Amino acid sequence: MNDRRRSFGQWAESEAEQYLRQKGYRILARNVRSSGGEIDLVAQDGPVLVFIEVKARRTSVFGGAAYAVHERKQTRLVRLAAQYLAQHRLRQPACRFDVVLLRDGEHEDGRIQHIENAFEVPGEDLRW
Repeated sequence: MNDRRRSFGQWAESEAEQYLRQKGYRILARNVRSSGGEIDLVAQDGPVLVFIEVKARRTSVFGGAAYAVHERKQTRLVRLAAQYLAQHRLRQPACRFDVVLLRDGEHEDGRIQHIENAFEVPGEDLRW
């Protein structure tokens, strides 16, 4: 990945983290990497453990950031979340998957969109 894309991604994750902290989320981890990929943010929202995918786009061409969290990406995120739970020995906590979408260059109002519980996951998919 080139430096410009990497720095844009880091900017987006920092913006999302700040936004979520202001909403009362407690950020537990950022850029959780494993051989299967990366979880952008892991947070606590009250009693719920939240795995957060951050997507940023400079333009809404091709549908914008929302279309980047497709079924294959969701499957990967679920697998990564299960690995996270196993690694931290967390058995069956309440979990959900959120997506934070950012558009660069937008006014403050519509720049960040937070989709809570962006997709459903059968409980057995997160067991280890």
